[in-house]
Amino acid sequence: MATKKKKTTRRALKRKPRTKSKPKKQALPLKQEPTKRQQKWQHPRGMHDILPEEWLYYDFIFKTAESVLRSYDFGYIETPVLEDINLFARAIGEGTDIVSKEMFTIDDRGSDKLAMRPEFTAGVMRAFIENGLNSRPQPVKLYSLGSLFRAERPQAGRFRQFRQINVETLGGDKPALDAQIIQIVWRILERIGLSDVIVQLNSIGCKECRPEYRQILIDYYRPHQNKMCPDCKKRFKTNPLRLLDCKEEKCQRLAANAPQMFDNLCDTCHNHFKELLEILDELDIPYELNSRIVRGLDYYNRTVFEVWPAGVSGDEIAQSSYGGGGRYDGLAEILGGQPTPAVGVALGVERLIMAMKEKKIEAPQNPGPQVFLSQLGEKAKKQSFKIFEDLYLAGIDVIESVGRDSLKSQLKQAEKKEVLYTLILGQKEAVDDTIIVRDMESGVQEVITQDKMIDYLKKGLQDKAKAKPKQVETDSDKKTSK
Repeated sequence: MATKKKKTTRRALKRKPRTKSKPKKQALPLKQEPTKRQQKWQHPRGMHDILPEEWLYYDFIFKTAESVLRSYDFGYIETPVLEDINLFARAIGEGTDIVSKEMFTIDDRGSDKLAMRPEFTAGVMRAFIENGLNSRPQPVKLYSLGSLFRAERPQAGRFRQFRQINVETLGGDKPALDAQIIQIVWRILERIGLSDVIVQLNSIGCKECRPEYRQILIDYYRPHQNKMCPDCKKRFKTNPLRLLDCKEEKCQRLAANAPQMFDNLCDTCHNHFKELLEILDELDIPYELNSRIVRGLDYYNRTVFEVWPAGVSGDEIAQSSYGGGGRYDGLAEILGGQPTPAVGVALGVERLIMAMKEKKIEAPQNPGPQVFLSQLGEKAKKQSFKIFEDLYLAGIDVIESVGRDSLKSQLKQAEKKEVLYTLILGQKEAVDDTIIVRDMESGVQEVITQDKMIDYLKKGLQDKAKAKPKQVETDSDKKTSK
């Protein structure tokens, strides 16, 4: 049977024969914008990280301050970082820059409104009242160390998170207590190498004599309102004493000719201030009377002071003050407590560190380790944990490197740390309960049993300590060791 021919169509003639197609090149992905997960995170503006080498300064200052404060019988108090916002509004003053512009606030899930503490004193006084510390023998001496927070514009020496040494004497109105607070500041600064300072002193009176001076100040400034900066125009209405504290040049010119509080003190405030100056003269602490020192918080009365490096003036003052304080006899009543006269001071730690670095004062290094424990092999690594614990409990300063497997790299680390002895624990030593002790000064090695290791090291460390030449003590060393 004849096969029927397929009819060829015009479309079929145009169709090209099939060939093996080459794989298509895939388009390169478009460069994506970094997502939130991919972005480079940085510390918040006005806050910073403290790395180990920087912490040496903080550690040195905190330890020095604690040593001085304990010698004056002060006890440590820790208050919450967060407090009710109204505590600061009542204590510091609603018209102050801190309360009106500089507090970090948090809504506590619709209940209370909290604020990150911008200063210590209000929280310490709240704790004093709440915990009934007024029933203890007076005065109660307290100090605090830690971070504070202010949402102000960061600049040299000013941060949004900063650290302070805060000292409070609660329950005493004698000028001697004011003098003791100033003496403590002087001793701390002297111990860290910043003895070239001068105390700027003023008295802003009390509720008896200050209202009259306030009116005198208003009368003086009223004709000059058009010469004031915007902030001072507000202060003229809310807190006239702060007009004296303004750092703007045109406002400083006005303050230079303003009436002084010294001339308007009542007899009680005058005698209080006079006795304070006499005690400071006895202590040989340098000071200057400065009518423009008023402090920025509403709760101050009578004595107010700041501590400046000697010789600073003009624009340098705002960034140079190491700290300040004064008397706040009415604060306890403002916060609902019984009348409790009090005096205190706060030192800015970052400011102190800046000054130390400018003067090339280095923070002392922490004592280095005496012994390095190295290991090689799995069994030795496991056993090294127990050996490390035994050395630590025996009071021997030891470090290890269990994260490294190479003995060569561990021995390099031991040399870098400048240890006196290196212990080498290999597989053989782990099985035999022995250990190799290398004297890093002489290079001599000795194999001993592990049960004799601690006595061997203690004797060797004692012999090296006796053989170490004594350093000649300088005058500055003697001051630091006092």
